[in-house]
Order: sequence, then C-alpha cells, then structure tokens
Amino acid sequence: MQCGAGSVVPLPELHQRLIQPLNAAGISYMVTGGLAAIVYGEPRLTNDVDVVVQLSPTDPNRLSQAFDASEYYVPPIETIEEEAARRMFGHFNIVHIESALRADIYCVGDDEFGVWAFRHRRSIAIGNESVWLAPIEYVIVQKLRYFRESGQDRHLRDIAAMRSISAELIDEDTINVWVARLALQVEWQKVLQL
Repeated sequence: MQCGAGSVVPLPELHQRLIQPLNAAGISYMVTGGLAAIVYGEPRLTNDVDVVVQLSPTDPNRLSQAFDASEYYVPPIETIEEEAARRMFGHFNIVHIESALRADIYCVGDDEFGVWAFRHRRSIAIGNESVWLAPIEYVIVQKLRYFRESGQDRHLRDIAAMRSISAELIDEDTINVWVARLALQVEWQKVLQL
C-alpha cells in the first residue's frame, strides 16, 4: 500500500494472521487505530490491531469459527453475541496465543460516526493481503477521542504524521463536522498548533 508521500508499509505477520480469518469468514470490518495510523502516517511499533466490525445476527458464530482455538483465544460465543447486540461500545478481544498479541474488536452498533466510516472505508493491499481500512478522517477523529480520554501524546503525534504524510487524502471539512459533533474542538486545536 502506498499512502501520502509514497511510503510502503508491509503488513506485520501478526496483523496478517488476525485479518486473514476475518476476510475468509466474510466479516464486514475496517482496521483503525495504530495500524491505520502507520499506513497513513509514519512507521512505529504497535502490539495490537484495532478492528471495527459490523456483525449480522449470524456473524458472531462465523467470527468465532474463523479463528482456530488451538492458535487463538476467542471469547465464548455468548460474549460475542452480547457485545454485538450493544447499541454502542461493544468490545471484545481475540488473542494470538503464541505471541500474546491481540486484536481489539469494536462493534459499530448504532454509532453514527462508525456507520459513516463503514460507508467510506477502502480496500487496500498490504503485503499479500487485502485489508479494509477506515477512512483517514475516522482515524484522526478517533485519535482525538483517545487523546481526550488518556492524555497520551502519541495520539497527537500520530495525527501530526498523518496530516503531514497523507494530507492529500484528508477532507478537513469532514473532520470539522465530526469534531463539532463529538465536542473535540479543544483537542483539535492542540493538533492544529503542532
């Protein structure tokens, strides 16, 4: 995948292991968080992959079966169903046992911003795998939310790198709309001052 100024980002083996089963199972997903920030911005270390999923009533079972129990920890099907049924903020983890690294799985539910992002996600090739990537505006705004919650400057650094390297992909009007809707003006001003 080439983004921004032409950087090529290989898909780490762990992420490939976690994304291939989703593709094979036909689960509707998009990668966000640190891995998306790497694709749109600068390489850095990350020990997990953040994935937002849209799960139909039959998807929890397909998702659970997509990951071999001898290689992965997958929560009980009842937990996946319960989290998928939440209107907002459903969440569970899938852990690759050998490496102890994980996929943080977030269920989009009725989240208006997540639904918008799914309509604008894009399929990209990273390594030998096709991956659904969240739109850059979603990644940036979510990083603003994470910064507000945690105060960790790495989120601001990720945003600055994405704005520098992939500026041509960013629709500032879209960001401004979501910043206003999600009351992130203070956090956005910090980014604009970098």
